[in-house]
Amino acid sequence: MAVLLGVVSQKGGVGKSTLSRLIAREYAAAGWEVKIADLDIKQSTSTKWKQRRDQEQLEPVVPVEGFGTVAQALKVAPQYDLVVFDPPPHSTAMTLEIARVSDGVVLTSGVSLEDLEPAVLLAHELVEKGVSAKKITFALVRVGESSAEIEDARDYIKQAGYNVLKGELPEKTLYRKALRVGRSVSEAPHLALRKKAQGMAQSLVDFVENADKQKR
Repeated sequence: MAVLLGVVSQKGGVGKSTLSRLIAREYAAAGWEVKIADLDIKQSTSTKWKQRRDQEQLEPVVPVEGFGTVAQALKVAPQYDLVVFDPPPHSTAMTLEIARVSDGVVLTSGVSLEDLEPAVLLAHELVEKGVSAKKITFALVRVGESSAEIEDARDYIKQAGYNVLKGELPEKTLYRKALRVGRSVSEAPHLALRKKAQGMAQSLVDFVENADKQKR
């Protein structure tokens, strides 16, 4: 039975698709049958990323498919070990549906209050509508160099009652360049940045494995 992972956000530009590609790539490299369900049919950013990856003939192959609805994605889920839902940003009926059917939900956020407030409000909204807070975690992405600011963001999330993944992804040009040629951030050309991304990937793996155990 597939593990279903929702990667959601209240606003655009906070690394939702970046994390979706990262976790899918790492599991594909480990031999899992994975699928990114690209539910943002207007932007199709993950689908376009997959096309660039195919053009570069990169391994491992990371399957991505566009779907108009969550129900359509669920129909193919039994064929895979892991399905990652990559929906449009913002709080929508689709966001709630993904949160309800997923084994784990990752909310992405930057460290500014302008990013954190709407992200936490989205988490609260999901919980109010019946989603267990235990299956929600936060991931800090596109962060700056200030360790104090990062720790403040972690405290803000924890005080709101939610878990936050270990590690974070900094805002780096080389990450953007990697994504532009179909790579994940764990395939960036700079060793230190790869290690940073791999640390975040391990946190995601730990979260997915725990979600899988809870389901079983």
